[in-house]
Amino acid sequence: MKVTSNTTVKDTIKLLQITDTHLFEAEDGSLLSVCTNESFKAVVDAVQQDNFAFEAILATGDISQDHTDASYQRFAEGILPLQKPCYWLPGNHDYKPSMSTVLPSEQIVQVEHELLGDSWQMILLDSQVEGVPHGRLSPQQLELLDTKLAEYPERHTLVLLHHHSLLVGSAWLDQHTLKDADQFWQVVERHTNVRAILCGHVHQDMHKVHKGASVIATPSTCVQFKPNSDDFALDSCSPGWRELELHADGSFDTRVKRLEEGLFSPNFDSNGY
Repeated sequence: MKVTSNTTVKDTIKLLQITDTHLFEAEDGSLLSVCTNESFKAVVDAVQQDNFAFEAILATGDISQDHTDASYQRFAEGILPLQKPCYWLPGNHDYKPSMSTVLPSEQIVQVEHELLGDSWQMILLDSQVEGVPHGRLSPQQLELLDTKLAEYPERHTLVLLHHHSLLVGSAWLDQHTLKDADQFWQVVERHTNVRAILCGHVHQDMHKVHKGASVIATPSTCVQFKPNSDDFALDSCSPGWRELELHADGSFDTRVKRLEEGLFSPNFDSNGY
């Protein structure tokens, strides 16, 4: 499924990132006192009311919290109103067998590589290590990255994975980073076409530049983690999502949108999850 731009002047590709929904089988399932299904639905409703004419959805992991088929079905039904193709990859909380059987549909696509318009490509990497919160990229995933960057050197590249490849400055979160980040960056440095690296996992807004590429993390549709906190701590920011506009010259614009302040407040006395 090739994503083609509906903009002729600049060949701008517009994308929407939704991440870390942490859905449950139960409709009222809660994470740290936030009903994740309700916050997810509120985000989808807000996206529909916005005027951002995106062409595809990026779901960057932790779609489910409890590994159930029903939680993935809940996600599939939840994004139907957005009426755009959705690309997904697994997070540390996900159960890949269920993702692969329940999610795929005419709307929800599982691919490793996609051409975006005439100027960009997207590479989707699987950083899940089953049973643990940190991430790694297998030799096969690193080879995929290297191969596609070499195959399309003229295309600006958006790389997607669940785990953060740069430390965010919170000791408890940075235990669960991409453990083989050095190997990942070695591949990136062999090429000149990586413009942005997009992740979830850290439940907060982050935008850093490293070795010429922007490294971007996006708020969760449910609970938010407090930035720069060495110990587990929750943030008062509302659930959010990200908009991206990829331009033909390799530049891009991006912004985080959030629900109205004060909605879906978590239990701030929680010391972990």
